[in-house]
Amino acid sequence: MGIFSRNKTSSAGAPEFLIVGLGNPGKKYELTRHNAGFLFADLLADKQGVKINKIQFKSVTAAIRLSGHKCLLMKPQTFMNNSGEAVREAAAFYKIPPENIIVVFDDISLPCGKMRIRRKGSAGGHNGIKSIIYHLNSDNFPRIKLGVGEKPHPDYELADWVLSNFKKDEIPALRQAADNACDAAELIINGDTDRAMNNYNS
Repeated sequence: MGIFSRNKTSSAGAPEFLIVGLGNPGKKYELTRHNAGFLFADLLADKQGVKINKIQFKSVTAAIRLSGHKCLLMKPQTFMNNSGEAVREAAAFYKIPPENIIVVFDDISLPCGKMRIRRKGSAGGHNGIKSIIYHLNSDNFPRIKLGVGEKPHPDYELADWVLSNFKKDEIPALRQAADNACDAAELIINGDTDRAMNNYNS
């Protein structure tokens, strides 16, 4: 599934963690910069040998296991600006606290292929994160930012930039960052957030 590929095993039962990749649903958004979080989720699912195809919590989801912990991998289908609706529903249903919700999303302040991990913090102008903070009433959730490059020109419309497709020569760097994000998510779940930050913060 997606532009990266591999294979492994599945998991079931009540999750302890949510791993949320942010993006917009639909073919036309598939390879846009705003969908870096979805591309990460597809890669993680691939590594686990599962498909993200169960429809629940306004998302498509898959049950996976990382470091012995049950996790729900989510791709909200609400469109980016309402991502928090999906996250709130799943968190409320499974009684998962914000600190056990890992959100992976695009960041235009980082070059393509770079990555940054934060324990918590403000939305930094990202509407998906803004929505999650609003619906959880908390900014105390770890996040992994995937660099998608800054606007090519200050006058370039931000919406046009984040909804533009990755160039072919950017895909290998993006894949490496998404791969690193899979490892970082596992470290965070294992309680090794500091190590994840030391290893991968650009």
